[in-house]
This record gives sequence, C-alpha cells and structure tokens, in this order.
Amino acid sequence: MNCTKIAICFASSTALAVMMQPAAAAQKAAEPVKSVRLYMFDCGTIKGFDATFFSLKKEEIAGTTDMVVPCYLVAHPKGTLMWDVGVIPDSVFKGGNRPVSQPLLMATSSVDKPLVPQLAALGYNPRDITYVAFSHYHRDHVANANAFAGSTWLVHPTERQAMFAQKPEGQTAYSALSKSKTVSLPDSDYDVFGDGTVVIKYAPGHTPGHQVLFLKLPKTGPVLLGGDLWHYPEERGTDKVPPIESSKEQTLASRKAIEAFLKASGAQLWIQHNVATFRRLKTAPQYFD
Repeated sequence: MNCTKIAICFASSTALAVMMQPAAAAQKAAEPVKSVRLYMFDCGTIKGFDATFFSLKKEEIAGTTDMVVPCYLVAHPKGTLMWDVGVIPDSVFKGGNRPVSQPLLMATSSVDKPLVPQLAALGYNPRDITYVAFSHYHRDHVANANAFAGSTWLVHPTERQAMFAQKPEGQTAYSALSKSKTVSLPDSDYDVFGDGTVVIKYAPGHTPGHQVLFLKLPKTGPVLLGGDLWHYPEERGTDKVPPIESSKEQTLASRKAIEAFLKASGAQLWIQHNVATFRRLKTAPQYFD
C-alpha cells in the first residue's frame, strides 16, 4: 500500500522509545540460538479492499480480499534481523492492549496487540536487534520502524532515496532511520550473515527498491518471504499489478526472476498478505527452524 496516499500522523521516535522501553526491559534476554530460526508475529489485518484495486475481478480471487499484516524476526547465531514491522505503530495503544483501527486508502487496518511486547515476551528488545530491513517502505510494512533506529538498516539506495523524498508527514513512521547506521544493498543478492541462510534479494517494481527475503531453515527448508511482489496467489502467472507500482515493467521482471528462483531452489513462497498462508503457519512464540 502506498503510504503517501493518506495523511496519518505517527508518534515521534522519542515517544515510541519512552513507551517501549519499560515493557521490554522487564523481560529476560533471549538465549543465543544455535541455528537460524524464524518467528512470525500477528501485526494486524487490512479489510475492505476491492479486487479491482489490484487489477483483478472479484470472481478471480478464490478467497477473501482481506489481508493480514505479519512481522518477522530472524534469529541467527551471529545476530538478529527484523523484517517488516506492522501497519499501526505501538504508540497508538494507550491505556491497555485493546484493539485499534485506522483508515488505509479505501480500506481499514486493525491491530489487536502491539509488536514490541510480542518481542519482549521472547526476550528481545528493539535496541538489541542487529539488523532491520523492510520489503518496502509502504505504511503497512514500516509503522514501527523508528523503534529499530539503533539497528543497522539494510536498504537499497533507491528505496532510501524514495523514502526521504516524501513530504515530512509521510516520513514520520521511519524518520529516525535517517541517522541509523545503514548498509546500501546492491542490485543483486545480499547475504546478511555470510553463510547463505538469510539472503535479501532485490526485486524492484512495487517500490524502487522493493526486496524479498530468502531463508534456508534447517528443518522447514527454504522459504521466501515475498513482500508485496504479490498480494494474492491469483496474481501469479498474470501481468496484473496494482496501479500504485513504481514500475509495472520492473514488477513483472522481478516476478519472473523470483519465480525462476523458486523453481530452482525449491523454496516455499509465503505471500505475506495472504490470509490462507498466514492461517496455516504458526505464530510466535512458536517458530520455524
């Protein structure tokens, strides 16, 4: 979804830090892991989209047009990586953990529980996360970005440029990243921990520096988190893309390249917004290893 299409004010990074620190500080630190594992968190839902927004007909979508918003934590013996951080910032939760909702384009986003307490329950504090990366900068993927400003940010330079070319109100969710330690990613693969188990793959088109995440898990096997390269399974094998793509041609080229990679690697594709995919998977505190 395009964060520039609607003006929603997010809390400042200072307010986020003040709110988040006490909950996380009370938790025991997570034990180091011996092999890579993946945690998936429930970071909300998006309801109300019309299939035509994605250049599809209603009857072409077998299931619901509703979407889920997952967040992910990768734990590796050499560190941690946070991948995508929700649609509504934790700062909106005031006076308890009652569900909150906000408009998103022509739809409505809702979140039942904030992200940082979910991390804290596993023993992780945002300030201790080694790396942070986003599939892309649209609002439903970066709402809690400021909480991870102390992490090293992994981002393609075209994506960073697009983010900070937004009007100030469009940057609020991630403004603190402007001063973060940053690694500019290449127009190819980036091996996060140097052993081939966690690899960011350049897949532009939805946004200028859109990217997907490949994981080689010891028991689960290879998995690819697809960002917004596809929103629904029904988009696969078609040339249908949302009108908000930064480049339809790049999106189609990226889809073709990733489909070839999936075939060659045997990786499972997890379409991040897909409700059916989310429902069949386990969420934290359970994990995939």
